[in-house]
Amino acid sequence: KMAVSAGIGFFITFVGLQSSGIITKNDSTLVTLGQLTDGAVLLAIFGIIITVILYALKVPGAIFIGMVITSIAGMITGQIHTPTSIVGKIPSIEPTFGAAFDAFKDPGQLFSVQFLIVILTFLFIDFFDTAGTLVAVATQAGIMKDNKLPRAGRALFSDSLATIVGAIFGTTTTTSYIESSSGVAVGARTGFASVVTGFCFLLAIFFSPLMAVVTSAVTTPALVVVGVLMAANFAEINWKQFEIAVPAFVTIIMMPLSYSIATGIACGFIFYPITMLITKKHKQIHPIMYVLMILFILYFVFVHG
Repeated sequence: KMAVSAGIGFFITFVGLQSSGIITKNDSTLVTLGQLTDGAVLLAIFGIIITVILYALKVPGAIFIGMVITSIAGMITGQIHTPTSIVGKIPSIEPTFGAAFDAFKDPGQLFSVQFLIVILTFLFIDFFDTAGTLVAVATQAGIMKDNKLPRAGRALFSDSLATIVGAIFGTTTTTSYIESSSGVAVGARTGFASVVTGFCFLLAIFFSPLMAVVTSAVTTPALVVVGVLMAANFAEINWKQFEIAVPAFVTIIMMPLSYSIATGIACGFIFYPITMLITKKHKQIHPIMYVLMILFILYFVFVHG
């Protein structure tokens, strides 16, 4: 669980650095340092420095203030286009609402191997992305009790319901988002923070032109700082026990390298039972772990093979 939290910290940091152009693709080495003279990259670096300084000084709302300052700096330097208006037209949901039910017009499409693979793939990604996010955010918030997430069933049910409703409206999967860790970083500890976030999203619908100033360069500092905070979970992992260190390390490193939280968790779930079996500590493993190990191996063979 600590490895999942730390791995997600690495993952969101990598996503932020990549989206802002600080890290770019390279044909020889896959990734490399971007053009540091580029305006957008310089703006992101400026934002990181400002946010780090504010957080180090323990300024309340340091991450949010850092984003505001970065946005203002971007508009002053011309890296971010100044909004021409504040209130915008609400987009229509007519083109996508209910489109998910079109497949039911042809039942033959619903009972095929291809469709089953798609369903299982989405189930795998959604469930373990959500599980990883919940553990990571709860760990950062300090609300884990006896290494367990309180009321996990309710959290998963809420996520599942949101996924279904989101699909009906035609949106991408409305799953639990790791950006919640930004709120936790500035003091959020209860569900009220999520209610406020949801209300702000509703307001943002009316102010879409204003939201255009929140570019990748603006969000990168928040992702980097939160990544640093989540990396603190490294200290909770017993690296001296090789059977623990291997699955933990694999989980952490595979998240950014595979660009998938779920894949990192799957790899860790495969190695953990193996190392525990070899060191004759199999009695400490819940039987469900062996089942998951086999399922993940089959998933990689048949889906990514």
